Amino acid sequence: MIDLYTASTPNGWKASIMLEEVGLPYEVYALQLSKHEQKQDWFLKINPNGRIPAIVDRDIGDFPVFESGAILVYLAEKTGKLLPKDIKGRSLVMQWLMFQMGGVGPMMGQANVFFRYWHEKYQPAIDRYQHESRRLLAILDQRLKDHEYLAGDYSIADIANWSWARGHDWGGISIDGLDSLQRWIGQVGARPAVQRGMNVPPRPEMSEDESRRQVESARSILQR
Repeated sequence: MIDLYTASTPNGWKASIMLEEVGLPYEVYALQLSKHEQKQDWFLKINPNGRIPAIVDRDIGDFPVFESGAILVYLAEKTGKLLPKDIKGRSLVMQWLMFQMGGVGPMMGQANVFFRYWHEKYQPAIDRYQHESRRLLAILDQRLKDHEYLAGDYSIADIANWSWARGHDWGGISIDGLDSLQRWIGQVGARPAVQRGMNVPPRPEMSEDESRRQVESARSILQR
């Protein structure tokens, strides 16, 4: 049994989608980021960095794993799924996974911060991160012109990149003209396991006031 500590964020969805894809039983612990539950001492024993997601593998002595990319690799190796075993195939998946971890996630994350959450509009930062995010998404698009998925068969590289790329609108990033990327976003998003994973934890419909409060809450989290 896997314990999943998560919230409704792109990095959180990576873990829940992966758990659904590989079919492992898991129990969800939804952390309220606005209440800074991820900074409490009990959680810092699981993830010293105080971020979600994190998992605890109860099958092997309550072994904790933090960092979303490390969780994807761990679960792939545990189940033998979504990560090739041959050296070239594995390397290809790892390259596109690291592309997301080192580029797509950080750049789109900063685009979200300055476009959506920052307490004032600072246009140079918005432009910087939106343009860099668009550049990285265009690289994915170029790759996907000749490949159905990023690294051959569907893999953890697709899960990682898709979890961020699908939310381009939130950071004000256009994907107009990136037809192969759009095809892939729709194709991955149609997978039943992806749809189930995206609803972990369940996300209720929010009113405009509730959405505004969510943004204000996110601003407070940025100060921690």
